[in-house]
Amino acid sequence: MPDELSEDTIAAISTPPGEGGVGIVRLSGKNAIEIVAGMFASSRGKDICKGRQRVFHGHIRDSRGRSLDEVLVHVMRAPHSYTTEDVVEINGHGGMAPLRAILDEALARGARLARPGEFTRRAFVNGRLDLSRAEAVMDLVHAQTRAALNAANAAASGALSRALREMTDTLADALARIEAAVDFPEEDLPELVDAALLDGLRRTHARMAELVQTADAGILYREGISLAIVGKPNVGKSSLFNALLRDARAIVSDLPGTTRDRLEETITLEGVPARLVDTAGVRNAENEVEAIGVERARNAAQQAGLILFVVDVSRPCSPEDVALAEELAKIRTPVVLVRNKMDLVEGADAGFPNGTLPLQCVAACSISATTGAGMRELERRLAALLLGDDAPPADAPMLFRVHQKDSMRRAAASLERLLENAAASPELLAVDLREALAALGEITGETTPENILDRIFASFCIGK
Repeated sequence: MPDELSEDTIAAISTPPGEGGVGIVRLSGKNAIEIVAGMFASSRGKDICKGRQRVFHGHIRDSRGRSLDEVLVHVMRAPHSYTTEDVVEINGHGGMAPLRAILDEALARGARLARPGEFTRRAFVNGRLDLSRAEAVMDLVHAQTRAALNAANAAASGALSRALREMTDTLADALARIEAAVDFPEEDLPELVDAALLDGLRRTHARMAELVQTADAGILYREGISLAIVGKPNVGKSSLFNALLRDARAIVSDLPGTTRDRLEETITLEGVPARLVDTAGVRNAENEVEAIGVERARNAAQQAGLILFVVDVSRPCSPEDVALAEELAKIRTPVVLVRNKMDLVEGADAGFPNGTLPLQCVAACSISATTGAGMRELERRLAALLLGDDAPPADAPMLFRVHQKDSMRRAAASLERLLENAAASPELLAVDLREALAALGEITGETTPENILDRIFASFCIGK
């Protein structure tokens, strides 16, 4: 963020568009209190620029003295604020008209409209948050499940930051000792690259490897996954959709081809947000509308992170089942075989014993979407497939983004190279340590290039 821009006082509406009981206009910067003081009339004649009071009741008025809204004004003085600058939050009524009027008046008095994520970026630039905690703030906003919320709260409170700081301190201490060996080779110094130093680096490398393993779960908590329900017509795809959703969202009928378009809803599987997609039955379409639905079903399967291939065990395996299985095998997306309508048959594998279909499935479950039998086991199996059996607790230090995983992987690779060549010259060991430290710094923001920071904070909402 250019220095001249960081000197500006910024303002934005910080609550979502729409109607509500309360809406907030936020200002941050050296002139924030002065700007609001010029447009605020206290109901008790208080001056928000003076004294220690932090909350004031009154009205926001325009340049002609007309009341725009009855408000509460919260004053937070530097450095005890989110951005570490003077911050003022104006709590008005939640409609867009009063909030827009308040914001326009603040802009007319010298504030500038904030860019996306600029409040959080100022908190980062001013040292209140490192980059991992700043990104966790946005994860709090977008959390879709309680587990995702717990994970984001842990990261925002510094769980990952503390783990990164411990690793950085270990590497920095090791680098100082190794550089001393480089700078003073003739001095009578104790052995600097000793067993204790290497043991500490091995423990740090193991911790890095552990964090890399958390990334898949962290990304799942944050981004979720798409589950496509596919199968030929009339196998119970919509019934399964409704059963997982626990709501009669999709139309269920004995008539083949009832589902023409894709339906999407979000469910939770052990804390993972899963976008459930119900699709049209895949077959040779009888008309143009059904053909469009079938094509969309194929697209949904190709884009999904996991496919639920539904078959009807009350009927023999058909050429249509085999053809669809062959088609799914070419996509190479993991497939769970869901044997539906078990309430109509006897025997766990009736109709579709293992090996019937030309498709390697990661799991198979027998259910009745109508009665609910087997549904809990299906959900448990899906969650285990997504998170694995050794998923970290949601409040543990965890990587949440692809760029964090890549940086940690490169840091671990540099440290592994050092440990494999511990007998090399101190100069070479120092190179590996500097690379590891630079990679860790990309996660905290210490060495993150400016263009990457721009891209990260541009993904934030305005007002945050």
